[in-house]
Amino acid sequence: MSVVIETPRLALRHLEERDAAFILTLLNDADWLKFIGDKGVRTLDDARAYIRNGPVDMYARHGHGLYCVESKKGGEAVGLCGLIKRDTLPEIDLGYAFLPQQRGGGLAHEAAAATLRYAHDVLHLRRVLAIVSPGNVRSIALLEKLGFRFENPLRLPPKDDQETWLYAAEF
Repeated sequence: MSVVIETPRLALRHLEERDAAFILTLLNDADWLKFIGDKGVRTLDDARAYIRNGPVDMYARHGHGLYCVESKKGGEAVGLCGLIKRDTLPEIDLGYAFLPQQRGGGLAHEAAAATLRYAHDVLHLRRVLAIVSPGNVRSIALLEKLGFRFENPLRLPPKDDQETWLYAAEF
């Protein structure tokens, strides 16, 4: 297990194929589907392929990506949080998602704040982006609490028909 970031309650580590059941559950959560989008992950094999072709590939190409967020208390996966380099954005963006039963307890804030410190202190980034669906009020509130500011609306493939909001935080 390669832990990248630690907080008092959480360990953020590289995703591995053994996380397939967690990924299958998270990527089929109603809020993920509504606010992030359907990634077509329907089986454990799909989930393993998502891990390999998404986060694991990004670690290899960029040195960072989405991390599995584990509870230190119970050791279970509770969400994803990390830094993503998308072809559709000019800079690295913060991404996060948590299982429904893990929302509302400050875990997303704790993981995201630690990820931003990592972006600044270790990766020496001066600016981090975030994208959010306009109706995702909880995510917008979290971004603003973290110091992100709204920049502009945009449309990103493959959902060119849906508006996305771009936020940015500067260090």
